[in-house]
Amino acid sequence: MENKGTLTKVLAVAGTIFVWLPILAPILFSAIRFVQARVFLFDYLMPAELGLFAFGGGILLLVAAIRARSQVKLIGWGLGTALVMMAGVMIIPMVTGLADGSTPIGGWEWMLVLGILALYTAAVIAVGVGGVLLLRDLFKHGRLAAKPG
Repeated sequence: MENKGTLTKVLAVAGTIFVWLPILAPILFSAIRFVQARVFLFDYLMPAELGLFAFGGGILLLVAAIRARSQVKLIGWGLGTALVMMAGVMIIPMVTGLADGSTPIGGWEWMLVLGILALYTAAVIAVGVGGVLLLRDLFKHGRLAAKPG
């Protein structure tokens, strides 16, 4: 039986906010800086720097999705992919020498790390989309069980 009670809705709302925070924060800060100084600065590392918000929100969303039996696969796979990609962003620089400076920035190693970071960000966005879809499922009004015929 689906559980669409208050606790599930609170978990889903909080989780969705926490997951979208690392994605929307750099966009908002870039827009503010652009309006203030007419200089476009974008911190593409901020989604990874705020990863604890994304993972905390993702866990809340996963619990809510399991309780509601909705969007479990999208949120679960997205959260797992984000976790693996975050590990890759931390391990690959150590293995390739980027972390200690023995390999200069700009080669294939750097592009690999940036690609993994992009996949991490895409996975967090997928979890956020799953959160929005979960909210839609939780807050939609009841539909007629059978169409009048």
